[in-house]
Amino acid sequence: MARILIVDDAKFMRVTLGSILKKADHEIVGEGENGKEAVYLFENLKPDLVMMDITMPEMSGLEAVREIKRDNPNAKVIMCSAMGQQKVVVESIEAGAKDFIIKPFDEGRVLEAVNRVLS
Repeated sequence: MARILIVDDAKFMRVTLGSILKKADHEIVGEGENGKEAVYLFENLKPDLVMMDITMPEMSGLEAVREIKRDNPNAKVIMCSAMGQQKVVVESIEAGAKDFIIKPFDEGRVLEAVNRVLS
């Protein structure tokens, strides 16, 4: 069981992801709506894993993962996006993300990514 932070500007996506993760006995320790909140919540909650959207207001998920990884090189982040273009996936991994999940969420794929990144 992991302590997970979910960051997405869409409440519906946070709820959907949260229910998939809770069903697998993970604990949702916090939720954020943008990259700035992601950085703040990561520093304060010290989650085992962050599930983060890419396209968000104020600060994008890519900017947030760079900032989190700069201060916490061992941070584990999985990026989530409706945009599955190769360029975005590569940028996410280069920024420090450990995996990439495409929306809409496939429960099996989400849990597979979480288990792989946490192990």
